[in-house]
Amino acid sequence: MNLKKSLSAIVCALFAIGMQAQQPVAFNPYDENEAESCTSIMVGKKASSDGSVMTAHTCDSNYRTWLTMEKRKKYQAGDTQPIYTGALHTEEPHDIRGKVEKGRIPAIDGETFAFLNVAYPCLNEKQLAMGETTTVGKRSLKDTNGLFLIEELERIALERCSTARDAIRLIGALAEEYGYGDNGECLTIADKNEVWHFEIYGTNFEKKDAPAEKGKKKKPSKFDKPGALWVAQRIPDDHVGVSANIPRIGVVDFNDPDNFMYASDLKERTIHMGLWDGTSEFKFYKMVSDEAKPFSVREYFIFNTLAPSLGLKYDADELPFSVKPDKKVTPEDMFALYRQTYDGTEFDQVQGMDVVVDRRVRQHNGEYINFKDTVCPVSTFMPNDLRALFNQIKPGVAPRFRTIAVIQCSYSHIIQLRDWLPDEIGGVAYFAFDNPAQTPRSPIYCGSTELPKGFDVCGQHRYREDAAVWSYRESNRIATINWDKTRHLLEPKVLDYEKIMMEECKKVEAEANELIKAGKKDEAIAMLNEFTRRFEASTRSTWEELKADLWSIFARGM
Repeated sequence: MNLKKSLSAIVCALFAIGMQAQQPVAFNPYDENEAESCTSIMVGKKASSDGSVMTAHTCDSNYRTWLTMEKRKKYQAGDTQPIYTGALHTEEPHDIRGKVEKGRIPAIDGETFAFLNVAYPCLNEKQLAMGETTTVGKRSLKDTNGLFLIEELERIALERCSTARDAIRLIGALAEEYGYGDNGECLTIADKNEVWHFEIYGTNFEKKDAPAEKGKKKKPSKFDKPGALWVAQRIPDDHVGVSANIPRIGVVDFNDPDNFMYASDLKERTIHMGLWDGTSEFKFYKMVSDEAKPFSVREYFIFNTLAPSLGLKYDADELPFSVKPDKKVTPEDMFALYRQTYDGTEFDQVQGMDVVVDRRVRQHNGEYINFKDTVCPVSTFMPNDLRALFNQIKPGVAPRFRTIAVIQCSYSHIIQLRDWLPDEIGGVAYFAFDNPAQTPRSPIYCGSTELPKGFDVCGQHRYREDAAVWSYRESNRIATINWDKTRHLLEPKVLDYEKIMMEECKKVEAEANELIKAGKKDEAIAMLNEFTRRFEASTRSTWEELKADLWSIFARGM
């Protein structure tokens, strides 16, 4: 690496970690609140513009950015599968540093499904898809003795299941049998027909069993081992739902199996743990959370954007669990929501921070023109230290509202599932590295078997030119030096690529569909692989070229 590239790498690495030079690159000061780490939006098939089902995920924290297409695996009766911890921070697929086998479970007798393996596995070959957000919940519920972390439950379900309901049953059963050992989590689990909001918590209870009477042996109890508290609620077909790091499931209807699923011992265990008195209203979020209410800015903003006719209020105690959108939702609507930083709204974090400056420009004839220019040299993506400085100078001038697009995003995907197409092309993940407000997306299909070069290298540990994420992140971080001057370069390119992607996807899907009908599935899959590779190569090349334009803007310290 030459000196110019070395300096560029150092500068961008510092921006990537929030301008904290004294900390190792893996540190990110935005990660301090893990209850603000992801956003998942769900769309039912009658709420979408074309009858598709959608779910999504932003991995808004310091987790690995490598991803692979995992192939099918064959097992025989009696085989077992390992369950791991520490897989979220590895640098490459073969990296075992910090990765530990915690236990094993029986494997299936047969073949698993292929799936897209990101930090939180998200899509398999049968159009089963998942989004994820950490809801934390009461700290007292976490039980590290439980075998499963959430990402491992996702992996096993994607390997073995083809529908959302089957995935929920399997995840719930495994967590109950072997114990759930993670923070509170929400999975937004979808197939080509429906989408569910699934919440799960550990069972490290505050209320302990009474000691055995003197001289008598204590009777064994099923509550003596780790288990799981979980509930899944179905998003109505004509509704949209949101999970944004706060438990949202309210009253559980135990007599409505079409819309609710839950742990087999949920009532007994919540009584045993002192979370429920056995007679009052069974409101799940109040049992598992210390949050004052089951929503924050993101949920309110998304619901209010999609269903303004409802007149929802941010100061309300609760929001609806899901809403019917005023207009059918398109994938492009989802892309736009994931770019949101609330510009021009009551939650705009830089409103009132613009300033009028004097400008002087020399014309071709040598004469100068003086004029006034209004600029806003800071953005929503400012480091927290800079925000603190502004608020120290003038209290309240730089408020902080958790936006949907954030600079600490590792990757994001919006997944569309379509029952009228073969599975190979029916399910597609529109994937992007880094900040979703700054990076174009690329399509990855259910039938894909290969990913572009550099996707299997993580860029969180250090600057690596062979990690695909840095081709985007480097330009994105340079742009945040003065977003007011640079966004006009990035944002139109993001929108242009979005339009091109959706147009080309239609053409490729139609051609692949004809190949599959003709019994040429291998040719169709090869075409999907090449399409993804070619499209991503174009976006990556463009973002690499942007670096020169961006650096030139600041060459004179502007």
